[in-house]
Amino acid sequence: MLQEVVGVKVYGVWRDMLKRLVPSGRTHRLSVVVAGMLQYAQDIAHEKAESNSKAKQLSAIFEEADEKHMDGDTQGLLALTESLLTDAGVDYQRTSRRGESYSIAEEAVREFLHWEDMPWEG
Repeated sequence: MLQEVVGVKVYGVWRDMLKRLVPSGRTHRLSVVVAGMLQYAQDIAHEKAESNSKAKQLSAIFEEADEKHMDGDTQGLLALTESLLTDAGVDYQRTSRRGESYSIAEEAVREFLHWEDMPWEG
């Protein structure tokens, strides 16, 4: 769905970037890059929502995540993010040196949902 909304060219660039960056990249940096991609997709989806059914569906996923994330319900957005990483052919599940599992996709969703937060201004 992302590709249909942002376009084949943009989506292709994203896939190429992720293929190159994810294997050796640090999650705290990668998650911000992916969150930025999601921010872009959200803007495009909102712009196209009136005339494009895929954009309307994508816009609804972003709105639902924004409304429900305080309850921990981000499954639609997480699935979308995992799909992007899967399309890029990268493994988004990782294990820390301490043996704890974590996900670049989950971290990216968290970054997306807190994009406007600036704790130092609070």
